[in-house]
Amino acid sequence: MSKRTNSAKRQLILDEAAKLFKLKGFGGTSMRDLAAQVGMEAASMYNHIRSKDEILELICFHISDTYIRQLTEVEQMAATYVEKIRALVGRHIQLMIEDGAAVSVGNNDWKYLTGDTLEAFKTARKRYEKGFAALIEQGIAAGELHAVNVSVALFTILSAVRWVELWYRPGRNVTPEELEENIMTILLHGLAK
Repeated sequence: MSKRTNSAKRQLILDEAAKLFKLKGFGGTSMRDLAAQVGMEAASMYNHIRSKDEILELICFHISDTYIRQLTEVEQMAATYVEKIRALVGRHIQLMIEDGAAVSVGNNDWKYLTGDTLEAFKTARKRYEKGFAALIEQGIAAGELHAVNVSVALFTILSAVRWVELWYRPGRNVTPEELEENIMTILLHGLAK
């Protein structure tokens, strides 16, 4: 089997695992469930992946690494803090639209990570939250944002976009662009005219 084929099968396993974990939870999904989903024998899956725990780790860190990379890109932008926050929230929403199952796993099943892996993931989450909070704090200091509690603002924004991975799917009465624009309008300007 070629390296490319092996890599494609591994990615298929990760993609399908994310969907099953989102649907049934990490604890409710067996390797046999996953093998059936990808059309392989359970024993054959171990040629591509070490364990269910490794699958969880790879999915969770794919999401946290993506969020941190996006944060770093936004931090380095030559833009106002409002534009930076808008860009970061936009990237957050895009990831949920494009890879909603994996985002769901990163949001909900990370608690099944163990030991050093769990600590590393918590550190990555804190890095993202601190970086996002710093953008809000700097926006307040620059007079671009209302003087509100930074933690309240941060977790309101993160909570306000978290539902996207649960609700959005093609065929809803809103395009990805309209969804993002609607969320941005509400978060940055409120509902009041």
